[in-house]
This record gives sequence, C-alpha cells and structure tokens, in this order.
Amino acid sequence: MGALLLCAPVQAQTCDPGHVDLRGDWGQARFSVEVADDPGERALGLMNRDSLPVSHGMLFLFETPQSVSFWMKNTLIPLDMLFLQADGTVARVHSNAVPHDLTPIPGGPDIQAVLEINGGLAQRFGIEEGTVLRHPDLDQSIAAWPCAPAD
Repeated sequence: MGALLLCAPVQAQTCDPGHVDLRGDWGQARFSVEVADDPGERALGLMNRDSLPVSHGMLFLFETPQSVSFWMKNTLIPLDMLFLQADGTVARVHSNAVPHDLTPIPGGPDIQAVLEINGGLAQRFGIEEGTVLRHPDLDQSIAAWPCAPAD
C-alpha cells in the first residue's frame, strides 16, 4: 500500500528538510512535511486546519530527547502521531487522535521528534514501533537510517 505515496523508490531520493522517509517490514513511504522546531510552531501544530493532503504531515523536532505529550485542542482532523527516538526509530504510534479532545496523548520518555499524519494512515501502511524515519535534521551520526551523503 505504501506505493500510493511514492513517485520513485525512496532509496533513490535524497533527504531534504521538506520530506520524511519511513521504512519498515511493511515497505517504504515518503511524506512532505512542515517542520515545527521552535516552541511557537510546536504549540500551533496542525490546529485550525480543516484538511491535510494524504501525503503530507508535520514533523515536530525537539532540541533534546524528552518526555512529550500532545493533545488535540483546536485540531479539526483526526491524526496519527508517531513518537520517535533520537535515532529516528518509532517508539510509539497513537492512531486516530480525536479532534478537539483535551486528553493528553503521552509519547513516552526520550522522544526527539513526532510525526503527525492523517488519522488511519499508520494502520493502513503497517507503520508500527520499530519503523525508522529519516530526515536531515535528525542527528545523522546516530540515525538508524541516515541520509546518504550528497554527491
């Protein structure tokens, strides 16, 4: 099913800040992302948007690994949240977060990044704990799936 999001094999594509690549036993996928890497951007997230294209998401990056918790206040669309360790490995998947719900969604300890995508996509593609994500803003020296050096 991952082929829906791919124009070319992920291996052949280069890393860039506007995309994340995911791979696991289920296959590979690429999402266009907006990066939220400061407190203001992280606080706003995907609030007040009435849609999100299927191949898009938002990547929240934190300065250091930490315990994080999200909620869906003012979020109008259901989202899947992929909580990532510093090496880009998915530590937890929260599926179909409910719009407007104020219940905290904990990611667990030592979370470096969170990828939010449309609700239901993680299950549809088989994205689960152990899936790896690559993005140039992750520490490439420890990345489970590092970006290839530029030619």
